[in-house]
Amino acid sequence: MAGNGPAPQKDAIRRNKKPEFTQLIEDGSVHGPDLPEGVLPDGQQWHPVTRQWWENWRSSPQATRMLSAPDWDYLLDTALIHHNMWMNGRWDFASEVRLRVAKFGATPDDRNRLRAEIVTVPEVSEGLDTDVIQMSPYKNRRGRLLGEE
Repeated sequence: MAGNGPAPQKDAIRRNKKPEFTQLIEDGSVHGPDLPEGVLPDGQQWHPVTRQWWENWRSSPQATRMLSAPDWDYLLDTALIHHNMWMNGRWDFASEVRLRVAKFGATPDDRNRLRAEIVTVPEVSEGLDTDVIQMSPYKNRRGRLLGEE
């Protein structure tokens, strides 16, 4: 039977230790290599669903944690299984794909188990008017008080 048991609760109360979550920053950047050409048998092209799946992983916040070539190699091996699943209708491979992508935090439960949370970076233009204090009224008042006018 596959699986690791229930995922820990994000707000679990433990007396001996406060759980710390790694923050995965969603910044919109693309990481990792493109899907390699020429690795499929008989000159096959990657299945379109697998191509999209790969690009989703490359642009995901989880990709910021994939720092070494073996991480991407493991995901490439998973992409080969994913391709075979979609190209040949081998749905019995779905459980293997699920177990493999769980190691990278594919679902909210997987990320909770890995103690990782996704944080989005706010746009630079958001909140500029409300967050910036206009100093000119204070400068004018200071000048009047000090007789600098």
